[in-house]
Amino acid sequence: MALLELQNITAGYDKNVILKDLDFQVEKGELVSLLGSSGCGKTTTLRLIAGFSSPMAGKFIFNGKDYTQVPLNKRNFGFVFQSYALFPHMTVFDNVAFGLKMRKMGKDQIQKEVMEMLKTVDLKGFEDRFPKEMSGGQRQRVALARALVIKPDLLLLDEPLSNLDAKLRVKMRVEIRRLQQKFGFTAIYVTHDQEECFAISDKVAIMNHGVIEQMDAPSVIYNHPKTEFIARFVGFENFLDLKKTETKGIYVASNGSRIQVENDKEGDSFKACIRPEDIQIVPGGLQLPNPLEGEIMVSTFLGKRNQYNIRTEVGEFEVSTDQESVYKSGDQVTLSLTPNKIILL
Repeated sequence: MALLELQNITAGYDKNVILKDLDFQVEKGELVSLLGSSGCGKTTTLRLIAGFSSPMAGKFIFNGKDYTQVPLNKRNFGFVFQSYALFPHMTVFDNVAFGLKMRKMGKDQIQKEVMEMLKTVDLKGFEDRFPKEMSGGQRQRVALARALVIKPDLLLLDEPLSNLDAKLRVKMRVEIRRLQQKFGFTAIYVTHDQEECFAISDKVAIMNHGVIEQMDAPSVIYNHPKTEFIARFVGFENFLDLKKTETKGIYVASNGSRIQVENDKEGDSFKACIRPEDIQIVPGGLQLPNPLEGEIMVSTFLGKRNQYNIRTEVGEFEVSTDQESVYKSGDQVTLSLTPNKIILL
């Protein structure tokens, strides 16, 4: 049985419905990320779980109990905000101790718990500083310590790294994953950064217009998207229509080209996709598996790789290659679509 379950949740603000019959489950000890563009419903989902808002319809079940109408202060959930939300007039120690004091914990126990947590997040010696005297990364660790010291049943993180620079974001996402694995807490992490959430999550739920289009392990979503929306979201740039032939694994494109696909699928007609780096490009006329003739429209230098936009009879393709062979606009080329890299949607 899942630790957390949203059942047929409909939610929004006034008459603006954002979540539509949403079903969502999280197992105990998992770190699950909600990923999607602005307005997709991920923050609304997090706020509903936290208790900041209530659904229009549906149920929120937590640890076998109906939490739909349980007030915010009765949910033992930790929350890490995008803006840190530290008390500026309090020291680091008092910020971290705040939740324990609200729970009427004894002074000696508070001292012990706070100092142990500050040591865990590598902030020992910072307990007498104020938030304004610390860097963004240090303030974010204080926010994490404050959320974790109460030993929450669930940790909720709302784009916690978006205010940090790129290098520090990478460091902090490793820190969050380390703490999650050390304590084994259950967490829901909201972000719009695909690389960030794929790096730290046990599962990822990609949202689109208030529904979850696909929820699975990051590697499964990356390699086996179920819909065109998911495919585009995780880096597939090239799409073509294919129809199945009577020969197993052989499909035909709109221009009559026969395309071999190793990842065969039940059905007759498909939208197929392939990533730019999974297409080989050679001078025109050479014979390779799954050939498509084309013309270079745009050549872009990207440092270690070149990117080409190529016009073909079945549409425009984007191809990413190394520096061994360089082509220029107007060159006639042959594309080879790697058979085991073509995904049927």
